[in-house]
Amino acid sequence: MRHGGQILVDQLRINKVQRVFFVPGESFLPVLDGLFDSGIDSIVGRQEGGVCMMAEAHGKLTGLPGIAFVTRGPGATNACSGIHVAFHDSTPMILFVGQVETGQRDRESFQEIDYRQMFSPLAKWVAEIDRIDRIPEYLSQAFHIAVSGRPGPVVLSIPEDVLFTQSGIKDALPAYRTKHTVGDAQVSLVLNDLMQADRPFIIVGGSSWNSVASRQLGDLAERLGIPVCTSFRRQDYLDNRHPNYAGDIGISPNPKLKRRLLESDCILVLGTRLGEITSSSYQIFDIPNPKQKLLHIYPDGNEFGRVYRPHISLICTAPVFVETAVRLVRSKPLVFPVEVRKEYEMWQIPSETPGSVKMEQIINYLSNHLSDDAIIASGAGNYAGWLHRYFRYKSFQTQLAPTSGSMGYALPAAISAKLTNPGREVVCLTGDGCF
Repeated sequence: MRHGGQILVDQLRINKVQRVFFVPGESFLPVLDGLFDSGIDSIVGRQEGGVCMMAEAHGKLTGLPGIAFVTRGPGATNACSGIHVAFHDSTPMILFVGQVETGQRDRESFQEIDYRQMFSPLAKWVAEIDRIDRIPEYLSQAFHIAVSGRPGPVVLSIPEDVLFTQSGIKDALPAYRTKHTVGDAQVSLVLNDLMQADRPFIIVGGSSWNSVASRQLGDLAERLGIPVCTSFRRQDYLDNRHPNYAGDIGISPNPKLKRRLLESDCILVLGTRLGEITSSSYQIFDIPNPKQKLLHIYPDGNEFGRVYRPHISLICTAPVFVETAVRLVRSKPLVFPVEVRKEYEMWQIPSETPGSVKMEQIINYLSNHLSDDAIIASGAGNYAGWLHRYFRYKSFQTQLAPTSGSMGYALPAAISAKLTNPGREVVCLTGDGCF
């Protein structure tokens, strides 16, 4: 027999959770008891928004769900900003929220909130576990949903009395990520369109990438002779020193890069959505029928046609597509988009700003002196513009920043990054308001 808090923690251990983040609260005390001898690293934060963002950064860096616990009412409302970040960044994450006792529901009792309504627009799935014998079932579903398809956050609320109750229920088996496959014939259709185009381009972004896919992306771009740009705050997906790297299409992008995309006749969109930022406020592509031939690779079929009608769409992750594509074009000659690369390098030359603090020089210094695998964490604010323009990312997973534009992200993300990678340099770049 185990109490609900112990059953929940045991499901975390089964799913190989190594670290959790929380602000202690009376609504989930049995979980704290369960964590005590669990071997799971427990990080106590000071504010739920920061705790949730630490968990999001952990999920972003590891590809496994970041885990956060917050108490009911104000604890949950504070955590909302972190869930919003995880949803927009497609980061796997599970937030557990303490809930009032089941016998006091729907009375507007102390700190009571209907979390299904509250988190419904912000998360992939929101549920409440109202029976102790269903804890393993709900957690199994939560882990599956968080990592499958387009990854994202899941919110589970648990009434206090359910955690204190005891049960002999058996544990669930560990969850697993849904595997995507794509055939050579489908990938060949995409490659043929790219190779026949006069002015092709590749836009990369989204989640579910890894270091192998990052290297293979560079190989594919070389063999096809196609320039690559990254979506907002995904500059670390391709070594910025690579001859095919053309910059990022984020806020205030290089005007010449934006013109190149406007004039392109074929664009491979690899792993990312074409949201407001990546489309320059929906100006680069005509809605709903882009004049460019749009080839869209994404793990969630619901994204295709939401705004733009693609010429070809494939449901798979970017790494799966890139691995297949590199194998199919390995005999092609190596060519480089010299002019496009030159435009990026000219954009990198610092433009002097007024005042005694020269942000362009600071970022340039960091770019030239930090180790190639140093992690840069930043939040929202105009200070980040210098980072986006002048810092060259050399390795995969060296950029931690919210595509949702949330302030307050940089510091908790940097702490989480250092906990996850104690041997690497971590730099927190943050404005005064963001801090």
